[in-house]
Amino acid sequence: MGDTQAPHPLKKVLVTGGCGRIGSYFIKATAGRYDFRMVDRVAWDEEKNGQFPGEASVANLSDLDACRAACEGMEAVIHLAANPIPSAVMASLLPDNILTTYNMFTAAQEAGCQRFLFASSIHAIDGYPPEVEVSPEMPLWPKNLYGVTKCFGEALGIVFAYQHGLPTIALRIGTYWVAGRAGTPSERDKRSFLAADDLNQLLEKCLAINGVQFAIINAISDNRIKRMNISATIRDFGYQPQADAFELF
Repeated sequence: MGDTQAPHPLKKVLVTGGCGRIGSYFIKATAGRYDFRMVDRVAWDEEKNGQFPGEASVANLSDLDACRAACEGMEAVIHLAANPIPSAVMASLLPDNILTTYNMFTAAQEAGCQRFLFASSIHAIDGYPPEVEVSPEMPLWPKNLYGVTKCFGEALGIVFAYQHGLPTIALRIGTYWVAGRAGTPSERDKRSFLAADDLNQLLEKCLAINGVQFAIINAISDNRIKRMNISATIRDFGYQPQADAFELF
């Protein structure tokens, strides 16, 4: 596991599903630091988000050729595109989470990308009893089909990292929360709370780190009681989470 920073962090970054909450916030917050390309099945909302700081397009990523076009000339991929509904049925998950993920790994490897960040989820391990603090080395334990698709993406990352030479980091994203969001997280969600700014910081760490061929990392904030253990994320990636849901709410 490398923990040093590359002298020239990857700059040409493709974000799939970039119109969603995570992608749009990351792109807006880091505009100017990266040469962004964004692809989603819907158009970038300029009225809501302002002019896109780069190249934006609409495509269906269940089409491998569309993925190849998106990856051409890119150094890194942040793959966020997916059906994010935990109760989603397999008829939707197959094209949106299984086929699209395979296509994006394939296209990124063919294009010679140097880094693939896969948006996994806490749902890959949410079958553990709620009081258990889960570490990355513990066995997968999903409790819904959405979680199963994230397990598939993590396993696919191992194959592409070690068999096809595509360095991959899978981030198990917790309960994502943008400042100003209405409502308050439940006691359960406080344990898995992930502040948007903390995730932005971690994504940038993952783009900058040198010497990682494959890693699965837990991505939550520094909550006093944690659903997932982030010791390795802090140690190996220099992650410095700032938020604690138990202090914020």
